[in-house]
Amino acid sequence: MGHAWSATARRRRITIALMTETVLLALDTSTEYCSVALLRAAASAGGASGSASEAPPEPRVWTRHEATGAVSSTRLLPAIGELLAEAGLALADCDAIAFGAGPGSFTGLRTATGVAQGLAFGLDIPVVPVSTLLICAESARMRDPAATRVLAALDARMDEAYWADYVWDAAANDWRTLRPASLDAPEAIAAPDEPFTLAGNAAVAFGARLVASKSARTIDAEALPHALPLAHAALRALRAGRTRRADEAAPEYVRNKVAQTTAERMAAKAAQGGVQNSGGEGER
Repeated sequence: MGHAWSATARRRRITIALMTETVLLALDTSTEYCSVALLRAAASAGGASGSASEAPPEPRVWTRHEATGAVSSTRLLPAIGELLAEAGLALADCDAIAFGAGPGSFTGLRTATGVAQGLAFGLDIPVVPVSTLLICAESARMRDPAATRVLAALDARMDEAYWADYVWDAAANDWRTLRPASLDAPEAIAAPDEPFTLAGNAAVAFGARLVASKSARTIDAEALPHALPLAHAALRALRAGRTRRADEAAPEYVRNKVAQTTAERMAAKAAQGGVQNSGGEGER
């Protein structure tokens, strides 16, 4: 069936004013922040908005980015409502819903995925999953146009880091993934063999242990998951057709389990010379 029936349903309900525009809602709760963006973009060049020689104006974007800790799930829907009201739009005007798919906080990833899936299913529109590491690369390039080769690395806790390697393809006007999302000790992260930007908080978290940071052209520790760069990356993905049905939305955990079992924790303590304790938590 594809998306043909979805597009037909959308055309019935969108207003005449929005027929030449794309409205995209972007959600990220992969960190301790609840981050939401609403992007409204004119049709791409050559579309209904003008001739092929005319570049569309920059999209308008409304954002909320708030430190919420572990309660982002209670703030996400109210923030979405606030942005829609501020933009003068309705939820039914959205053409797609993007979400930070991970890696990141397991609970946060489930929150963003679940809300994106539920809203998209109800609206009969596609979802656009975007790697949180690619969001870091997009953020770095938005802050510094020279950041066209980006090693994104985030603190994954448990003495490990999530990382990926990207290069900006000017001809395609999009990122190419040279190394997909991986999980390693900071010492094992491979530095690119050309000048690069190190994006994300891993350099701050691990210091000299992140050997790749020593050869970075620049380090942007503020290039972190945020709904604004997510929305821009998702718009390109949407226009390129890289979407999924709502029922296909899923987090990208990278790490397969949240915590060690009791037996694993006791074995680790024994290896470190600790004292085994028969009490404590049950298996998680």
